[in-house]
Amino acid sequence: MRIGALAEIADIPGPRLSTAASVRARHVRPEAISAATCRSASVAAAVDCVIAVIQSAIPMARIELVDETMVRGFNLHSGTDLPESTHLFLEFHGGPAAVAEQAVAFREIADGFGVAGWQDATTTEDRNALWAMRHNAHHATGGLEPGKRTLATDVCVPISKLAEAVVEAQDLARAMGLTSAIVGHVGDGNFHCGVRVDPGDAAGMARALEFSGRLAETALRLGDTVSGEHGIGIGKQEYMAAEHGAALDWMRTLEAAFDPAGLLNPRKMLPPQG
Repeated sequence: MRIGALAEIADIPGPRLSTAASVRARHVRPEAISAATCRSASVAAAVDCVIAVIQSAIPMARIELVDETMVRGFNLHSGTDLPESTHLFLEFHGGPAAVAEQAVAFREIADGFGVAGWQDATTTEDRNALWAMRHNAHHATGGLEPGKRTLATDVCVPISKLAEAVVEAQDLARAMGLTSAIVGHVGDGNFHCGVRVDPGDAAGMARALEFSGRLAETALRLGDTVSGEHGIGIGKQEYMAAEHGAALDWMRTLEAAFDPAGLLNPRKMLPPQG
């Protein structure tokens, strides 16, 4: 695998496009917004809690998972003092009464999974600080093993397999001697690993790329996709045949129909025939 398609910068807010701004302007701001964090002794318990919440049809605006390594990065980067354990970052939208009911319902379910340490973020300032910490996850990994860079990769798995996949990723990183921080959109089964690497260390780079490849193989084995957000590019081309099978030929046909001269980002995503 080559490093080409493995994103090196993740979750860094950039300039807002005017079209996106106009779309957002047409959406009514919720009457009430409330956010919170809570923590769990294990990834499995946190994910099982989220699955139960989704199955209970509690409307959630956001549910983000961060593992203990990522929490350590947050503390180093933002000067926070979160306990270094798996956390869920939450947000509820709606009317005041509905938001309060959603939070209570979530907490009742969370109690059953041993998810505790509830911290409310009801003011605009507190919510902004909470989500700024999450959005700056890539920068926060910089506090882990300073002097290295972050190789970011992601996969997506069925939510029912998310806990298994995250635990497997954590165990694999430890076994390979890698520092990897995990953040995940647990509502859709997508999670990201930020692996600290020294580009000048050939052996270390090889381990990081092997980790990304084995993570992709895990996602395929569990029945989903090698990338939920970071894309295929060059680095994950070799998994396209395993993921899509005969559909790969149809993709090549469509690509040739729309770009017969091969001018639009050529040699990316679809592996060459043969």
